[in-house]
Amino acid sequence: MHVELVPESRHESLIDLLCELHAFYNEGSAVSRELVREHLLGNLLATGSSQRLAVASSEDGAVLGLAAIALVYSLVDFTPDKRKHCQMKELYVRSSHRSRGIGKALMSWVARYAVENGCCRIDWPVKASNARGISFYESLGAELVAERLAYRLSEPSLSRLANAVK
Repeated sequence: MHVELVPESRHESLIDLLCELHAFYNEGSAVSRELVREHLLGNLLATGSSQRLAVASSEDGAVLGLAAIALVYSLVDFTPDKRKHCQMKELYVRSSHRSRGIGKALMSWVARYAVENGCCRIDWPVKASNARGISFYESLGAELVAERLAYRLSEPSLSRLANAVK
């Protein structure tokens, strides 16, 4: 197994994984490979995108897992050793390859990338119902940030707020 920023040679296999990821979060929903390819190349991997996609691949080149990260600067801590952190948007390992060290290899790669880029920490969300994921993260030494909550604004509230004050 090898972990690296996704090379062009892995795009097709990554599309397969992203289709599986979509199904994981959207039970009963399917998405076309063409739509996923368009999003991958036009947004996630586009020039100027803040996203970095690290993939774990098998010896034959199949993408087995993914970590999506972005480096973020603090707006409240300006000291050089604390002003930059790594935000992980997603960690996903194919369901058929879990419990084989792939998630740990991806997290180790992300930690190394963060340290090499001057980050003081890695932050990420996890669903409260994901007991297996929470246990995995805690086994790595991660700590729950109890004072943080996540909020989301989506339709129709998003449009209502966008048009509230002009």
